[in-house]
Amino acid sequence: MTRRRANTAAAGPRVGRGFTVELRFYEELNEFLSRDHEKRAFEVEIFEPRSVKDIIESQGVPHTEIDLILVDGESVGFEYLVDRPARITVYPAFQSMDVAAASRLGRPPLRQVRFVADVHLGRLARLLRLLGFDCVYSAPWDDAILATRSAAEHRILLTRDCGLLKRSVVTHGMFIHSDDPSEQVRDVVRKLDLYQSARPFSRCAACNGLLQPISRESARSKVPPRTYGYAEQFLQCDSCGKVFWKGTHWQRLNQLVERALERDPKDHVP
Repeated sequence: MTRRRANTAAAGPRVGRGFTVELRFYEELNEFLSRDHEKRAFEVEIFEPRSVKDIIESQGVPHTEIDLILVDGESVGFEYLVDRPARITVYPAFQSMDVAAASRLGRPPLRQVRFVADVHLGRLARLLRLLGFDCVYSAPWDDAILATRSAAEHRILLTRDCGLLKRSVVTHGMFIHSDDPSEQVRDVVRKLDLYQSARPFSRCAACNGLLQPISRESARSKVPPRTYGYAEQFLQCDSCGKVFWKGTHWQRLNQLVERALERDPKDHVP
């Protein structure tokens, strides 16, 4: 559990008008920094006591991407008040995240892996649904709605907007670096270690509803006669009512699923 060190007089004199802190970010967190701050320690001048979360996010790094903060070698939480010169080191998750467990920073565990995607990630949302993950998405939703749904429904917020992830109400989020949907879904699966959690073709890619098997007789009036003549199995969305079967598109969709769930050879598998 993250603990907060009390800032007392015994810890050192309070600095008056201003002071300097040294920051160092590790691994993929450097992707959020300006080029002259990447992969090295740098100094930031502070003019009043500020939370460590505020200092870190002022450099462009969303709090949802962080799993460990050390201030002068001691693990602290986001609320830790920095009011004197200090050395702050910031780390991402050291390996694939287990969203069912509490992080070093005390984020509440998620009992289920569910997502909400922002306006720019409609194709990613469909791919996650294809893998069987609950992912809500609507183009008209603004940042406030996305953040509120993420918090209220315990969903991981997927976005390409750093500012959205900096909202304090958001506890679980992931910045999507790539603009290629196939790379986006692979990155989500890898970073959250979802390989064993996927249930391909169990959700409707169009509306997120669950797919249920229906008999051929029930499907007769819902599909074209030619389709009914060759297809043996049918699934129907329990939300929008759309019927699915293994048609000419099946092989292409199956290839999308296989690519999304293919492990990177560089990843360590115990």
